[in-house]
Amino acid sequence: MFSLNYKVSTSTCDSEGRLKLYSALQMMQDCSEMWIDSEPGVKQYFTEQNMAQLLASRQVEVIRVPEYKEELTVTTSVYGMKPMFGFRNTFIYDAEGRPCYKTWSMGAFVDKSTGKLKRVDGSTIDSMTMEPQLEMTYKDRRITLPHEGGTVIEGIKVLRADIDYNRHMNNANYIRMAMELLPKGFEVRGLRVEYRVAARLGDILIPTVFQSEESVIVSLAIGNEVSAIIEFTR
Repeated sequence: MFSLNYKVSTSTCDSEGRLKLYSALQMMQDCSEMWIDSEPGVKQYFTEQNMAQLLASRQVEVIRVPEYKEELTVTTSVYGMKPMFGFRNTFIYDAEGRPCYKTWSMGAFVDKSTGKLKRVDGSTIDSMTMEPQLEMTYKDRRITLPHEGGTVIEGIKVLRADIDYNRHMNNANYIRMAMELLPKGFEVRGLRVEYRVAARLGDILIPTVFQSEESVIVSLAIGNEVSAIIEFTR
């Protein structure tokens, strides 16, 4: 298990002094990325093989939204590995050790040169530290879009500030963009996101929004290809 400590600061708060979901996702992402430093054998293997781990899906349960100046601890741990995919829990806890956010995610292992899936060898998988799968409600990583009823919104251009060191749009920015399309007063209690095609600098993401009493689903497409699907539940 790997952990990072944070304090809810002004730059991570919304207008009500509560931690933005976008900021919480950035914390989770940072912790998950830095986890590899706790597994030097895996880190060396990925460097030698010119490989990266890319987020394919994430599910989030919002238990409680922390407030300004709260002390938080983010932990991440791997509970499952396949040759081309890994599964992890990333939780955010308050100062009393109570969970504020529970998440699980699936990562894909890719060759940096080609962007295609690449297998991790068995000895590297066997060398990894596996942790117990943590308790939360596990939903399907695949999100099914409704066949009709969606509203198409004006396209959003991917800017330089949206790009991370993998040279595509940072995972948290898909959620940030989609949240701007939520109805006023929508309180997010659950989130699922499925990443399909990475958006790059200059791409135009076309949102289609599907609303129901329980949820809002946002599809972000580049041309005819779906880049990401985000489901928000109340």
